[in-house]
Amino acid sequence: MLSVLIRARNEEKNIQRAIKSAQPIADEIIVLDSGSKDNTVVLAKELGAKVFFKEWEGYSKQLNYGLSLCQGEWVLVLDADEELTQDLRSSIKRAIASQEYQVYMLNRRTYYLGRFLSHAWQPEWRVRLFKKEAVRFEGELHERAIYSGKAGKLKGYLNHYSFKSLHHHYIKSIEYAKIMARSMKREGKDFKLYNLLINPLWDAFKVYFLKLGFLDGVRGLSVAFSTFFYVFLKYLFLLELELEERYGEELWK
Repeated sequence: MLSVLIRARNEEKNIQRAIKSAQPIADEIIVLDSGSKDNTVVLAKELGAKVFFKEWEGYSKQLNYGLSLCQGEWVLVLDADEELTQDLRSSIKRAIASQEYQVYMLNRRTYYLGRFLSHAWQPEWRVRLFKKEAVRFEGELHERAIYSGKAGKLKGYLNHYSFKSLHHHYIKSIEYAKIMARSMKREGKDFKLYNLLINPLWDAFKVYFLKLGFLDGVRGLSVAFSTFFYVFLKYLFLLELELEERYGEELWK
């Protein structure tokens, strides 16, 4: 039995696509909603999904709670803004039938400025298919799958429609940078000037040159710049947190 777990909040524009892409292979579809104010819940129920509510407590906590709601031996984790391709659905069915591995990774490709990226952010392997008891998740942002043994890799793409616009892309980059800065502060990491100066350049270089992002044209250039932007802000926000702690007051009047 395969359970598909989808986290959602205000995803009325995406939830139907995600559910419909999973229906041909799913025995049950669980939507864990964290307080949608739009028609996400109504649309999910109309398509036969089982909808549950949990107040948002973080990416990993939502996933781990969602796993407890799944009845299947196998679980497929799907974000509301993602879609299974036909090739990937076929690969998932073969993987469950063979049970060669207990954990499988899917390659997610992002739709960006009118087409899918072929090089930047590629390949993006993520643990999404696994036996229910084989995986748990940790981490505040971009949750990490914790498991033992080797994970298989499946053919086919997991299509990702994460950004509504360039404005949305960069707003999310700022939000994620703030979250990561707070996480680094809690872990006891200190601000270092060389991190601010070197890491953004190195990460952008990897995306644009080592990952051949330049072959994606302007799209690849935008992704590389957004990587620089995100990493630079992450360390700058960490500095801001340290200064606020040091002086015991808000820095901005």
